[in-house]
Amino acid sequence: MKGMHSTTDSDPHSSAVKLFGLPAERGRWFMIPLGMVVLLCLGSVYSWSIFRKPLENELGISATESLLPYTVALVFYAALMPIAGFGIPRIGARLVCAIGGLIVGLGYVLASFSSQIGQITFAYGLIAGTGVGTAYGVPMAVVARWFPDRKGLAVGTTVVGFGLSPLITAPLANQLIGIYNVRPTLRILGIGLMVTVLAITSVLKMPPKGWLPPQASLNLHTSKVLTYPTNIFKSRSFYGLWLCYAIATLVGLGAIGISSPVGEELIKINPDLAAMSVALFALFNGISRPLFGWLSDRYKPHHIAISSYTLILVACILMVNAKPGQIGIYLIAFCLFWFCLGGWLAMAPALTLRFFDPDKYAQNYGIIFTAYGVGALLGNLAIGQLRDWFGSYTFVFYPMAILAISGIAIANSLLKRSSDNKTH
Repeated sequence: MKGMHSTTDSDPHSSAVKLFGLPAERGRWFMIPLGMVVLLCLGSVYSWSIFRKPLENELGISATESLLPYTVALVFYAALMPIAGFGIPRIGARLVCAIGGLIVGLGYVLASFSSQIGQITFAYGLIAGTGVGTAYGVPMAVVARWFPDRKGLAVGTTVVGFGLSPLITAPLANQLIGIYNVRPTLRILGIGLMVTVLAITSVLKMPPKGWLPPQASLNLHTSKVLTYPTNIFKSRSFYGLWLCYAIATLVGLGAIGISSPVGEELIKINPDLAAMSVALFALFNGISRPLFGWLSDRYKPHHIAISSYTLILVACILMVNAKPGQIGIYLIAFCLFWFCLGGWLAMAPALTLRFFDPDKYAQNYGIIFTAYGVGALLGNLAIGQLRDWFGSYTFVFYPMAILAISGIAIANSLLKRSSDNKTH
């Protein structure tokens, strides 16, 4: 799109830089909703549960088998993040996002023509999951570059799209299944998601190198200039952030996975109410993202992390003491679990920008994001095992509480700018 930037990179601070026909400091705000829509499309993988029952009936498969495509999609989504992160500075954000969108759409379409669960797992799990991991980091990387003065708030707001996606894509998929059946629905969604991502990709651009909004440019000259570790693996900040993210993900995704079963088994609420409560939890998961992003811009990282883990600890204590019929306690506790997980999905990218070189954000966050994959895998395996061992979900919340306390200790000692991150 010629004319999107009317100045060259040699004049990055000029107010003449245009975006969508507006001065860049105003036009950049459109990048946030555009990034949200891309992530909303990618987050449709979280709506897989809508397809499970129709496929179980059609293919005669078990509940465990119908969960395979979703599980594999999460694994490849997390695994591809670092690889895609290294691709953005080499081939460009637009091309990486376009490739990811194409792969996601291809995965959905191929799944719609598959007649066996193994084929669907390959198409939806491996292929679509690869596409999600490829494109996921692009909107956040672009928004972070356009908002050097509000990184946390901008990234936290953008990532809301991914978390709230099931609230939009799940009802849409359910309605389409009622009209067209399950396979055509996969095909329609795949094509629709692909077209939407490609359309937005055509305008999703990085700013000129070194561009700053006027106020940020003024602040740059009146404040200390930070330097960053040349190798993040030699920085204590990296290990602090990675461990904190892994713990928060392990607890958060583990709690999300048992939200309805815990309500039914421990609180004795009916399945319909348990399912409806998930929409409330998802709302808190979405609200927390811009909030924690905003907090990340203004307060010390370890203080925000400690606050998050304290809320998790409170939720664990509530659930350990919960009795049948105490619906209010159950709702408060799981709102806190979902709230804190959403917060970390905004905090982790925001703190990556804060601790490490923003120009290498895509690859740095790709590496940090491996904590999400590890936490997701360990959390789901451990919680299922604990339930099988002890026969009750109550015992799940004891190790969660211990992890929250461990997270507080790690954040207090490691989640700070490393001594090698000097100012001058």
